[in-house]
Amino acid sequence: MPSASPSSASPSSTSPGRPEAGLEPLSVDVTIPHHPVEDVLGVLTGTFLASLGLYLLQMAGAVTGGTAGLALLLTHGTPLPFAVLFLLVNVPFFALAVWKKGWAFTIRTVICVALISGFSLVHHHFLALGHVPLVYAVVGGNLLVGVGLLIIFRHRASLGGFNVLALILQERAGLRAGYVQMAMDVVVILLGALVMDWPRVLLSALGGVILNAVLALNHRPGRYRA
Repeated sequence: MPSASPSSASPSSTSPGRPEAGLEPLSVDVTIPHHPVEDVLGVLTGTFLASLGLYLLQMAGAVTGGTAGLALLLTHGTPLPFAVLFLLVNVPFFALAVWKKGWAFTIRTVICVALISGFSLVHHHFLALGHVPLVYAVVGGNLLVGVGLLIIFRHRASLGGFNVLALILQERAGLRAGYVQMAMDVVVILLGALVMDWPRVLLSALGGVILNAVLALNHRPGRYRA
């Protein structure tokens, strides 16, 4: 019996690994949301790291940007602890978060701000630091805050304040959250000249660049699927 010629092959047959003629290859575009337990653990991890970074900065007498930087600055002139000041300076931004981001995002943000304040008290109690070299505190502290913020952002929350405004501008105007945050942080750090010497202010500014470079290089819309 003669063998079939190539032209007599079934029209439905195709080469392995190649789509049929006229059919588009299937694309996989699946977003897997975080499980609630993952959100809880992620928020706890992110706020712990960020609060530890802020604690290093506070112990060295340095500042950073955002409402955390404002709270650190206010500790120089008021008797209130950082934990209380951080909550107070974020209150006006909670209304902005409700208006632009919704109640779910705002509730997560309030929880994150409260956790930062709570963890700052824990660090003071369990991690009694003596002299912390300024350069180490500025570099290490801002890296910790930056990584903590990345984790918090990935779980659809923020640390309030400028973070909320930066995320809104990124989503509505296409501006990088890290660059927006950097511009606002510069203003806060320059205000540090009112209570600190210039070498400390300049080092704090370097720390702000480090923190926001971490955000700008890693927090981009559409880069991650989860």
